[in-house]
This record gives sequence, structure tokens and C-alpha cells, in this order.
Amino acid sequence: MVGAGIGILSWLTFLISDRGIGCSTAFAQTAGMLERLFRGEKVYLRPYFREVVPKVDWGWMLVVGIALGAFASSLLSGTFSLEVVPALWAQRFGGSVPLRWAAAFLGGVALGFGSRWAGGCTSGHGITGTLQLVIGSWLAAICFFVGGVLTAHLLF
Repeated sequence: MVGAGIGILSWLTFLISDRGIGCSTAFAQTAGMLERLFRGEKVYLRPYFREVVPKVDWGWMLVVGIALGAFASSLLSGTFSLEVVPALWAQRFGGSVPLRWAAAFLGGVALGFGSRWAGGCTSGHGITGTLQLVIGSWLAAICFFVGGVLTAHLLF
């Protein structure tokens, strides 16, 4: 049922905005908005920010909605809890807060770099690209799953 909903949502996004669903662009837009706070209109001198305009649009709000929806879901289900170091991480790597934060930060940097280098994230390639039958997106989606399984086996 959820798959059908994502498919219908994808149709609507192409129909209304001629753009597919993706999340990594919103993070790039946020970086541009933050840069604009310090450099003003000079941010638009960068060729990347002429193409990916740093502004709040429906894609940016989608990412905000995902975060708020996950938060609301955890509250409503009664499973919300704040954990500085999750139990599974502590069991495998110890309870060091700096180590956990460093690993999370480096993982986030790698994820952001990789998604920009690959021309999109898991939602961009895995949903939008595969439904358009883009070979590169199918290859990326396969690699996401293989990489996720291998990483899970290595870490846990």
C-alpha cells in the first residue's frame, strides 16, 4: 500500500513541478542558505547554487516533514526516547559519547559527499530514478542494498 502511495506521490511531483522526489538537494540548499547568511548574494556566484537555488521549496519542506513525521510517530507510539549512545552501539563499540558523535559526524559527511557525487540520494535514485528506468539509478539502488547488508554484517 505504501509503495502505491509513493508511486502516486511521484506522479504528482512530476506533474506539478517536473521534478522527482529526493532529499539530498534539500541539504545542499540548506548549505547555500547558511552560506548566504555570511556571504550574501555572493553565494550565487557559485555555479552549483545557480543551478540548485538555496531556497525553501517543496523538496526542502518534504525533508522537514519527514523529520517531524518521524518524531510525531515515535511520540504517538510511545517509543520516543533520547539516547546519546544507543544500546546496540554501546554493546558493540562501548559507551564513549565522543566516539559515537565522531562516527555519526563522519558518517554524515560521507553520506552527504556520496549523495552529491552520485547525483542523488537513496530516495532520489531508489524512487525517482528507478521508476524512470534509469540504469544508473538501478545500479545505485542495488549498491545501496548490498552496501547496507555488508555494513550491517561488519558492524553488528
